[in-house]
Formats: sequence, structure tokens, C-alpha cells
Amino acid sequence: MEGGFGPRVIFELPGGILITETVTTTWIIMAVLTIFALVATRRFDKVPRGLQNVVELLVDGIYKLTAQTMGEDKKAFAPYIGTLMMYLVCANLAGLFGFRPPTADINTTMALALMTFFMIHFFGMKRKGIGSYLKGFLEPFPALLPINVIGEIATPISLSFRLFGNIIGGVIIMNLLYGALAALSQSVGIPNIPVFQTAIPTVFHLYFDVFAGVLQSFIFAMLTMVFVSIAMD
Repeated sequence: MEGGFGPRVIFELPGGILITETVTTTWIIMAVLTIFALVATRRFDKVPRGLQNVVELLVDGIYKLTAQTMGEDKKAFAPYIGTLMMYLVCANLAGLFGFRPPTADINTTMALALMTFFMIHFFGMKRKGIGSYLKGFLEPFPALLPINVIGEIATPISLSFRLFGNIIGGVIIMNLLYGALAALSQSVGIPNIPVFQTAIPTVFHLYFDVFAGVLQSFIFAMLTMVFVSIAMD
């Protein structure tokens, strides 16, 4: 979608493939996280200090959260959950640096939700066996099969729209706020000096980008862990 509140098309590849802000910002986030990982892990000392302290605290926290939420036997999911949370936090905070958050694009949130959806059923069947897992759709009695199937299909839809709705709502409100403040500057005769646009939006950025962004990242990761854990137990 181009125009309005949708992501802008940055450039076009041969064959008519459109590259939007969502893709370019995601590339930047991937590069930042990759560089951080390389720098943070290039040298580990027996006695941690500086950046190593931060990294070990972060990794330990993610493993503990995964174990507490999913169980000790599912700690192997911690690397994926940690990566997911770091990406979502960076994506949701992108607005602070003048970028459009990739999570304000339904394509991004739906892709992440579908990853969770496939993990739910793949690991559920791997743990219980295909026959036993599919039999669960007939419980507590076979007549509920359509409702159980619809419930499973609704999972990625609700996951994606919850994250997308919260982030795009913040983007729309901030765009409207900046537009109103620009009009206010115009009305008082200083259209080229962003007096009102400089300080007033700060408190709104703290809520919509920092608080809501980090909270939604945590919620998405927690729901992923809960759904996968339930399917496996």
C-alpha cells in the first residue's frame, strides 16, 4: 500500500518488485543486530565486564523467562524467542529515529504470526505424534472439529492484528499530531521554525514508541511461548 499511512515505495527491482520502507528498515535492523552480535561476542573473558555483562544479563534473562513460561524442557526455544523480542523491540522503536516501524505493516506482523502458527503445529505434532495431535481437534467430541479448526486459524490473525493495530495506531496519532503542530506554527507566523514540533511530541513518543512498543514486543513473545507450550503439553 502506498500513500496515506501506508509504507512508501523506496525503489523498484527488475521484474516490478517494489521495495518499501518496511523492507529497507528491516534490513537496517538486521544489520544493526548482526553487528551488535558480532561485536558483543568477539571476545569473552572469564570475569565479565562492560558489554559482556550486558550480554550475559540479557541472555540469562531470556533463558529464565523461557524456562518459566514454557518449562525447563523447552529452554531450547530461548534463542528464537530472544531474537524475536530483540527484533520486535528494534522495529517498534524505529519511530524514535525517524523510520517507519516495520510492525506498522500488516505484512510484517502476519509473517511473524504465521511463524508462530507453524511452530505451534510442527512442534505439537513432533512431541505428540501426528495422529495423536490431530486427534486433539476432535476433543471433547467430534462435533467441535469445525470450531477447533477455526480457533487455530484465528490464532495468527489475532496475533498479527493485535501487534499491527497498536503500532499503526501510534503512527497515525503521531502523524496527526505533527501535522497539527505544523499548522499551529503556520498560524503564529513561524512555519519554518519547528518550535512546537520539537518538544511537545516527546511525551507522546515515550508512550507510543517506548512504552507501547516494548510492551507489545513482550506480549507477542509471551503469547508465542504460551501457544507453542500448550500445543506440546
